[in-house]
Amino acid sequence: MNIRFLLLIATFAIIPTCVMAEGCDVQTQSSSASVPAVETHSCYEYEGMPVSSIDWSCSNESKDMLNSKKTKVEHCADHYQATCIATITQESLANPHSTSKDKNAKALNIPDNAQVTTYYYDVEHLAQARIDCENGGGHWKTK
Repeated sequence: MNIRFLLLIATFAIIPTCVMAEGCDVQTQSSSASVPAVETHSCYEYEGMPVSSIDWSCSNESKDMLNSKKTKVEHCADHYQATCIATITQESLANPHSTSKDKNAKALNIPDNAQVTTYYYDVEHLAQARIDCENGGGHWKTK
């Protein structure tokens, strides 16, 4: 059999299980002046997760008083103000702000090295975003 053909088959057999970063760009605005949005533009990436695992959490949805527009991107942009890096949990697959305080916790079907990195671009209350990150077990870093 042709070696090129075998390499091609091997490549496509490996691709679905490759671990890559994928991002979700999020733009949020409040439906009411009395309900401020902490962050108005952010993006999050899953690292150490199977391809397309971000699809479910990166669907467009409207929360009661906050409207979010989500767009799947290959990578988050690098013009951020700060980042929050945290361990992925089963809950954070649906809500990227939900992370584990226990860095040694093991969740079913989530690789041991899986992380969610949230990049903050336009944040009304940067101090509150930091508190939320650290209270959720994340590691905050300003650029």
